[in-house]
Amino acid sequence: MKKYVAECIGTATLVVLGCGTAMLVGCDAASGSGYLLTALAFGLTIVAMAYSIGNISGCHINPAVSLGVLLTGGMEIKEFVCYVISQCVGALAGAGILALIFGTGGVEDKTGGFGSNGLAGVNGSPIAGLIVEIVLTFIFVIAILGVTSKKANHGSFGGLVIGLTLVVVHILGIGLTGTSVNPARSFGPALVAAFTGNTAPIAALWVFIVGPLVGAALAACVYKALED
Repeated sequence: MKKYVAECIGTATLVVLGCGTAMLVGCDAASGSGYLLTALAFGLTIVAMAYSIGNISGCHINPAVSLGVLLTGGMEIKEFVCYVISQCVGALAGAGILALIFGTGGVEDKTGGFGSNGLAGVNGSPIAGLIVEIVLTFIFVIAILGVTSKKANHGSFGGLVIGLTLVVVHILGIGLTGTSVNPARSFGPALVAAFTGNTAPIAALWVFIVGPLVGAALAACVYKALED
């Protein structure tokens, strides 16, 4: 049970700090600093959580990462399901916290949807959005599988490598899809946005569930083939 609580807390923290930063600084094309700050917020949160809860749950805080671990034999299906549920609950809680902060504090949400993902950067094309999310998730998950492999020798720097990889994929992806690479991170903000009357993120949510899961599955298959 402690592992699932840790995953819930970690995912909530990722949404609060990552999506919250995006909401505060904005991520439009004219705000290059907003791109970088948001990318750093997501990446550094992963670093912090890796060294906080990594020894408890492995710090997946992402269903795509959990799928990659499952497919490479690192966890059982029952544990995977519990991880995903915990991550989604955490993401929803994190988005709820942001709704309380921005909804009652008079702070402008510069993303317009609690930091949820969208397809505006790919001209509304779900196919282009899927390609972006598959590729970025593939890169992110294969890096995680490599760093956390028993054959790896990264010492205590594994969490830093994973966090910096997330920064890099965000730097490219923010302007295209807002960078999900994490179905739970997309689910929480989209659902809370829908509760407040903005249903656009929900309409595109399937892209940010399917894309990362496909990317993670491909990463697991490729990594297993290369490792063997």
